Amino acid sequence: MVTVAPHEGRDRPRRREELREFLMSRRARVSPAEAGLPDGGARRRTPGLRREEVAVLAGVGASWYQWLEQGRQITVSPQVIDAVAGVLRLDGPERRHLYVLAGLNPPLPESVHDAEYLCDGLRRLIDGWLPSPAHIMDPYWNLVAYNEAAGHVLGFRPEIRQNCLIDFFTDPVYRARAANWEQNAHRVVATYRAACSERPDDDGFKEVVAEVSAASPEFVELWARGDVSPGGLLVKEFAHPLVGTLYLESTQLRVPARPDLTIVLHNPVPETGTAAKVRWLATPEGRRGSMYSLGGLLERASG
Repeated sequence: MVTVAPHEGRDRPRRREELREFLMSRRARVSPAEAGLPDGGARRRTPGLRREEVAVLAGVGASWYQWLEQGRQITVSPQVIDAVAGVLRLDGPERRHLYVLAGLNPPLPESVHDAEYLCDGLRRLIDGWLPSPAHIMDPYWNLVAYNEAAGHVLGFRPEIRQNCLIDFFTDPVYRARAANWEQNAHRVVATYRAACSERPDDDGFKEVVAEVSAASPEFVELWARGDVSPGGLLVKEFAHPLVGTLYLESTQLRVPARPDLTIVLHNPVPETGTAAKVRWLATPEGRRGSMYSLGGLLERASG
């Protein structure tokens, strides 16, 4: 037995009407030539594709497509919706909208832009977050960009692996500074598993998990728990060699226009003195001191 929430039952007539209007409007904007069909000459009374043409191109029955456009209660599969979306030349957001109107769980959002879209603007955004640390990650938590404060405070630098999960477990600088590392480790692993579950067949996640598993027994133990947690606010405590204890709130933010990227902003916890310390680390004296302290820590770690 399927139980329908009260609001869902009330929304169905409206959603069916929206489905009809959406499919009709998308059908009208695709010319037969764009779909690889003859235009029909003077016999075509309205622009765009006919219902039966959409059905043939999508590989479904004409009656079935008519029922879909009428919003009838019929069985709809993601494969068929994808076929219709392809014929109607829907972009990513439109395809997700069609899923919702058809009563299906929409696929994950994908960027409709090239790999450089918004990158310059996002770099300016994290630089504008100074003097607090900020960085940008791809879906696998590889570092795309980070601001200067992320180097002074978190220890980000070119020679590390440049993957936030792997570096969390393997970078000696981060481990030495993260005072509540053990407390946060399980949450970090659970958040990464949540990211993996969004793309269960993506080998990129499997490669990262295999790499960190080979380097860290601690990760293997935590990964075996199977915990899942969405990214949210995480308080990080750092024992910085120059300014002492820092308390930072870490927040992950998604970018709708670039769903493949996540911005991570670190904000000083109020009434902890962290804001003043972070500002000092951004001064010329603070930057020089951070460079020297980092070099000394790496020498001790390698020795």
